[in-house]
Amino acid sequence: MSTATAAKTMTQTWQTLCTRADLVPFSGVAAWVETPEGPAQVAVFYLPGHAQELYAIDHHDPFSNANVIARGIVGDLKGQPVVASPIYKQHFRLEDGQCLEDESVTLRTWKVSFKGDEVWIEA
Repeated sequence: MSTATAAKTMTQTWQTLCTRADLVPFSGVAAWVETPEGPAQVAVFYLPGHAQELYAIDHHDPFSNANVIARGIVGDLKGQPVVASPIYKQHFRLEDGQCLEDESVTLRTWKVSFKGDEVWIEA
């Protein structure tokens, strides 16, 4: 089995990412996560009072080639929470990372949840 194949077969595990106090309501924060493929930058969004309060998507904006998604503007389009990239303003659904202006582009997403006051992510 090659190293690339071994990395793909590793199971994802839950890891502590930050605490609730590190989050900014209705905004994003950037963090590093360890994945089977290596470290990755993730943008975590906290929407208190919504059915789903936490979202985690790629921090990297493929249109500007910059790590800026956590700095984007959080909003709502057609009843779905989105973030607009701060550079060229493309909208990405927080639920699945889909770009609304270009259906061929999707940001990676991660499962994220609260365990007490800690934020955990599956990576």
